[in-house]
Amino acid sequence: MTAIQLTPQDTVERGLALAAAEGADGCVIIVAETSSANLRWANNTLTTNGAMRGSHVTVIATVGAGEGTATGVVSRTAVTDDSLRQQVSAAVATARAATPAEDARPLVDGTTSPDWDDEPEETSVTVYEKFAPALGETLQRATSESRWLYGFADHEVVTLYVGSSAGLRLRQALPRGFVSSTGKSGDLSQSAWAGAATRDFTDIDPLALDAELTRRLGWASRTVAVDPGRHATVLPPTAVADLTTYLFWQLDGREAFEGRSVFAKPPGGTRVGETLSSKPVQLRSDPSLPGLETFPFAVARSSGASQSVFDNGLTLSATDWIRDGKLETLMTSRHTAELIGATTAAPPIDNYVLSIDGATGTTDDLVAGMGNGLLLTCLWYIRMVDPQTSLLTGLTRDGVYLVENGEVTGAVNNFRFNESPVDLLSRIGAAGATVPSFSREWGDEFSRTATPPLLIPDFNMSSVSQAS
Repeated sequence: MTAIQLTPQDTVERGLALAAAEGADGCVIIVAETSSANLRWANNTLTTNGAMRGSHVTVIATVGAGEGTATGVVSRTAVTDDSLRQQVSAAVATARAATPAEDARPLVDGTTSPDWDDEPEETSVTVYEKFAPALGETLQRATSESRWLYGFADHEVVTLYVGSSAGLRLRQALPRGFVSSTGKSGDLSQSAWAGAATRDFTDIDPLALDAELTRRLGWASRTVAVDPGRHATVLPPTAVADLTTYLFWQLDGREAFEGRSVFAKPPGGTRVGETLSSKPVQLRSDPSLPGLETFPFAVARSSGASQSVFDNGLTLSATDWIRDGKLETLMTSRHTAELIGATTAAPPIDNYVLSIDGATGTTDDLVAGMGNGLLLTCLWYIRMVDPQTSLLTGLTRDGVYLVENGEVTGAVNNFRFNESPVDLLSRIGAAGATVPSFSREWGDEFSRTATPPLLIPDFNMSSVSQAS
């Protein structure tokens, strides 16, 4: 017998009906339909391309009422009518066996998206219609110039369907893409990296990316040994995103309230209202930011410190996390907001913009005005050392350059760094204009970011790294 495949809408309605029949007091069904297409290249040759589709279903069942509500969550892929029945039964059974959930709140009241009945949106390799020919030109150019190019481009469209026993019927389709490219010298002794995020690849210019890789490899024709220590350092927007994304993920209200993060206020409470920087630093999220659009409602497949499965469908709005250098808001569920004394919940939003009021100019402008120091293009292997100070460690990669008299004059050795992105906010020497950015370390999972280039007068290169 052939398994019956369900549409996303059928999965939601069928799942809710099954949960009610099993005796659940409440239920949320989240269906994510993903369509993706990719290109890969190595040694100046396009190696693979392909398109994929996937489906993921999460069933959240609740049993009980009020403070006695317990939850059961079960997630699976490729759900059929038969497997959905098993999944719902498992979620209800888990809820019955669980202790009451501390974050229990009434499910969000129902609204229906006008496009609820629409099919999932799809992408295909045709998204690269303009990108691929230009990429081919860069591969040919690299071969003629005895350089090597390696990289990948990914594009996906996630169509999300969220339905609940409280009447929610929400649908949202979101595209997301990025390109990551590494260039190497003919003898493979030097390398450089460039990357960018996009919604549809119409704004990505492979020729411009290749020109930047070529420029950086040209800088590396001279190599200079530099000792570790604190150096005046320019970080382009990509490297700033490497650090800011980690800061963003630490904006967790409960962790701060419980004294487990840099935003905790000894002996208790949070640092909301405290000044983090004398500069007019702004860090904000907004689901409707042009070019960085994301889901306009909360989506939680599990409960955690700053999110709750009971908040699924909660409307998200523009939020200032840091305003004029002052910590303004921490991420909270409805439960956590009450716990820490916040006036309203502020669930996570899947984008951010970091900016400094009045800042203009580019990375090149900061380099020209720096005098002597380093240009640090990207970071990798970033790990937390101390969450209470937000101290991070990691390595530099694919391009640290020497700046002398405002000009890049060569490449230098790699370093291990030790820095706190929160502390860096108070040590900004100069900044440029905020532009869309792509983190080398985190961009494949969190790419909707915009950051400025920054000059840090005393960036801590703690030791020399042998990584290359």
